[in-house]
Amino acid sequence: MDALKSIDVDITVELGATKMPVHHLLRMGRGAVIELDATEFDPLKIYANKTLVATGEIKIDEGQLSIEVLEKITKQP
Repeated sequence: MDALKSIDVDITVELGATKMPVHHLLRMGRGAVIELDATEFDPLKIYANKTLVATGEIKIDEGQLSIEVLEKITKQP
């Protein structure tokens, strides 16, 4: 088990995505809003080292934000 503690895993949670030209992005200022292709009811995508591993949802408990894993994604051969 100690060997596993030294392995780095980059976890990314995707709330949604969008496409926009770079010049629009460069013109955005503080407080700008970017519309995503997801709603607040859509599951989040959870990636480990850029590989989709699960879906989840945002939870707020006593002011603490967390992600609850809803479904583990398994690779199919």
